[in-house]
Amino acid sequence: MNRKQKKMLIRIIIAAVLMIVLHFIPVTGVFRFLLYLIPYIVIGYNILINAFKGIINGQVFDENFLMAIATGGAIAVAFAGKTDDYTEAVAVMLFYQIGELFQSVAVGKSRKSISALMDIRPDYANVERDGEVESVDPDEVGIGDVIVINPGEKIPIDGVIESGESQLDTVALTGESIPRKVVTGDAVISGCINMTGVLRVKTTKEFGESTVSKVLELVENASSRKSRSEAFITRFARVYTPAVCILALLLAITPPIVMLMIGKEAMWGTWIYRALTFLVISCPCALVISIPLSFFAGIGGAGKAGVLIKGSNYLEALSKTKTVAFDKTGTMTKGVFEVNAIHHSTMDEGKLLYYAAHAESASSHPIARSIIKAYAAYGSPDRSKVADIEEIGGNGITAVVDGVRVAVGNARLMESEGIEYKDCHKIGTVVHIAVDGKYEGHLLISDVIKPTAGQAIANLRKVGITRTVMLTGDAKSVGESVAGELGIDEVRCELLPADKVSAVEELLSSKGKNDILAFVGDGINDAPVLARADIGIAMGSLGSDAAIEAADIVIMDDDPVKIAKAIRISSKCMRIVYENIYFAIGIKVICLILGALGLANMWLAVFADVGVMILAVLNAIRALSVKDM
Repeated sequence: MNRKQKKMLIRIIIAAVLMIVLHFIPVTGVFRFLLYLIPYIVIGYNILINAFKGIINGQVFDENFLMAIATGGAIAVAFAGKTDDYTEAVAVMLFYQIGELFQSVAVGKSRKSISALMDIRPDYANVERDGEVESVDPDEVGIGDVIVINPGEKIPIDGVIESGESQLDTVALTGESIPRKVVTGDAVISGCINMTGVLRVKTTKEFGESTVSKVLELVENASSRKSRSEAFITRFARVYTPAVCILALLLAITPPIVMLMIGKEAMWGTWIYRALTFLVISCPCALVISIPLSFFAGIGGAGKAGVLIKGSNYLEALSKTKTVAFDKTGTMTKGVFEVNAIHHSTMDEGKLLYYAAHAESASSHPIARSIIKAYAAYGSPDRSKVADIEEIGGNGITAVVDGVRVAVGNARLMESEGIEYKDCHKIGTVVHIAVDGKYEGHLLISDVIKPTAGQAIANLRKVGITRTVMLTGDAKSVGESVAGELGIDEVRCELLPADKVSAVEELLSSKGKNDILAFVGDGINDAPVLARADIGIAMGSLGSDAAIEAADIVIMDDDPVKIAKAIRISSKCMRIVYENIYFAIGIKVICLILGALGLANMWLAVFADVGVMILAVLNAIRALSVKDM
């Protein structure tokens, strides 16, 4: 418990003890009234103060106002009726505060669980300067600085290992418990924990742009994007609270007036008591607290599993997904390309790779990196020998290498250059190369399907996905081969980035009215498609800035199996939300009717308010549990 919760517990104990003691003190009249005001004020002063502040600020109709009017009115009725029975009113306030304390502890525990999960912000960074290591605030570390990470410390800033090797604990970012081995030359991201060896890392980003900052910003802002269910509860509370106050007022005055008109006793005390009971029952705490908590817990549970969801609106939409479209490279395949063959080359293999690698030297595309990697056996590209680089989206690249124009790309590029090329009949990505307007052969580059990709498609069908589509810029033979192996329903090949957007537009127009279409991409070159789909899901590439920025949901460890898991988490969360809505409203309606008919007293009112709230909060916390999903 925190300090505030401990203070509340002490107040509850003091008030309860005073009530027990007062029950055995044989006093009556005004003195008894004054004595019972002591435990009432001890336990309820904050409610009374907040109700007064709400009235002053024009925000009258909230649970503080309802409890203050109901319990204060019950005391006034007992005093005016000279019954000396103040126990019920004080007890209602006491049990209400017990419920509030329980709710505070429960919410605190769920927040603590999520905070512990996301406790990845480093407190310091060990910077190496002039041969000395000093600890500084991560914000003070610049790009290119060398930081030292000892075993057990968090990696504070993204960078590349200059020396050392170790095992990294990435569970806070990916939900994956298996350590990741890193060696000199590997990129590492902030938020991971260094487990074994000492690492010297050269930073590639400032702290504010590092993965840890991006992830924390995402989690902190998630609550600002409300779902339709949360928006409904907010609108409901605005209308509901003043409505029940008006109904309570009518219940207090209408029956007595009618009874007076027909010549019977008004029984003002009875009807005012019923009206006050009606107010206690009507508190919408269970809905107002449990629904946002359900979404908060659902987002936290997903984060624990390595799925970052940017808001409860996306969590709700995910549960309605029926169509999933995929990019191929980096999504269903590893995106690790290798040059497997060189065909129809009229020049030396090293020379052909020389031209291709130099033309691609400025590109970060996986295919470009594979060509540069293949050329590594002969040397490294010399950027000073390259000029006039022009990247043609979806086709390839042209550049001037050693004063000669080089074109490296697909068949469309060759056609646009007016160069006759030779087809390749083997499965893989074909990169044609032309030097000085003459065709010089092509490279056959292949990608590797992720080991869990097939299982991911099977799992999606199990969670209710009715249509799977793969959109790729690769040749038809490659795309159909991968789609067939994975069991994907449809495949569309040889698509430019703009063609992918058009394909998603077509899929959106053909889906059901209430169905959701999700697009899964690598977040680097699929940003327009991620933005156009109902839900954009990015493979986070363990820290891709583009992935975190472009998508609504980020799979932090690139495992496509997590897509189905995210859908199961969202479906469970929505089940809990609707359970709480139906349960809370159903019990409220029943108890309100009983209260209006005089069949419910203040004790039932306490159950209807506090009891329902506790049960709803307990149910909401179930959304945190995602271990077996």
